[in-house]
Amino acid sequence: MTTTTVVRIAVCLLGMTAGSWVFGRPRRLSRTRNRPDGTVTLVIPARDEELSIGRLLHDLRDRDPDVEVIVVDDHSTDATRSIVAEHTDVILLDAPDLPEGWTGKCWACHQGAEAARGATLAFVDADVRLEPGALRDVLGQHRRTGGLVSVQPWHAVDRPYERLSALFNVVALMGAGAGSARPCTAFGPVMVTDAAGYRAVGGHRAVRDQVVEDLALARLYCNAGLPTAVVSCDPRITYRMYPAGVRQLVDGWTKNFAIGAGAVPKRRLAAVVAWTAALGTGCIALLDGVLGRQPLSAGVVLYVAVVVQVAAMFRRCGRFGLWDALLLPVHLVLFVTLFSRSVWRTMFRRRVTWRGREIRVAPIVGVREQGRG
Repeated sequence: MTTTTVVRIAVCLLGMTAGSWVFGRPRRLSRTRNRPDGTVTLVIPARDEELSIGRLLHDLRDRDPDVEVIVVDDHSTDATRSIVAEHTDVILLDAPDLPEGWTGKCWACHQGAEAARGATLAFVDADVRLEPGALRDVLGQHRRTGGLVSVQPWHAVDRPYERLSALFNVVALMGAGAGSARPCTAFGPVMVTDAAGYRAVGGHRAVRDQVVEDLALARLYCNAGLPTAVVSCDPRITYRMYPAGVRQLVDGWTKNFAIGAGAVPKRRLAAVVAWTAALGTGCIALLDGVLGRQPLSAGVVLYVAVVVQVAAMFRRCGRFGLWDALLLPVHLVLFVTLFSRSVWRTMFRRRVTWRGREIRVAPIVGVREQGRG
């Protein structure tokens, strides 16, 4: 066995171990039969969501009577507003013109929270789908933990290009510490909080200039000593992250990824880097084996080892499987490319594009508890 092969085996073993640690044990929802305590207001920010908003509102038809739904139309240019208007049990608000220094989603969420009657607030993205009872279970989770509860939905995949988000989903869960006992993070698609705590930390007004507003909001809760809890990829709560096409996928991950990486605690970030290095090492080992630069058997073993681990993680995140994991080299090339693009756009150019708007990237809200998660 050559020295190169020994080094590659060591890199893969150490990286895969680090990956298992940093991925952790993502929490799933516990079922509850209890109705919400008091009135709950569900706020849905919506900008050009004609492909999704009708499905979510259909899911909410049989909701508990104490749940009011507010959709805030953020100057949509498609049929979003007319679709919402067909649902007479939903409150439709038109967001005022976007003020200087606000991102569109924060402004829409703020408008919905200001109009809310509920003692509990739930912010839900328009592309989320909720199976019967799922919202009640999220509210039950909040009753048990308090503070801020968020859900990273199970990633549904309808078109081939959407599979390219698989590795990004895994790395996002790792970096956020979603599988740790005390995550200091949140995922924006579904967030539940008590209105008093939300207003005490300043709500979306306090993070109004943040591109990754969910992470910034969670850090305000942590700094205030309020708990945060994350439910990861429960199959009863799903979404299609970027249904509008490849361009939307590229813009979405460009907007989020480098900013999120910059907020990850150093120890956790080092583990994620070690894991991705192991994946790359497994791919290179297979290539060298095929080209005769090292024993083919060693390359195959290393590649299969990383693929099996990746496949197991992919399955925890969404409708991904072994075939997606076998295309690991494609995922890695895209990951490195988009991460580099994200670094350039967010850290140097300081501007990103999302849903037809150019957004200035502000410094992320800090946190005093960098050791959490």
